[in-house]
Amino acid sequence: MKFKLTIFFIIIIALIVRLFCGIYIHDEFKEQNLFIKHKPSWKWKFYSPSGMSDLKFEEMTEEQKAEQKYWDEFIVGKQTL
Repeated sequence: MKFKLTIFFIIIIALIVRLFCGIYIHDEFKEQNLFIKHKPSWKWKFYSPSGMSDLKFEEMTEEQKAEQKYWDEFIVGKQTL
């Protein structure tokens, strides 16, 4: 019984980490950084499709627009530099 309970708690902790932690790829240096999300999301890796370029939101594909929205929601304004 104790073994099953331990496995259960490990799975719960892994699920919480998966939902509330993420990795973002820095625009300029392409480094991966771990961060804590402000709300749960299954998405794990975040990047900005526009990066350091002058690519406008209207010129992006639908997939790039979705990635940029995630980037703006979870990363922009939440970094401490």
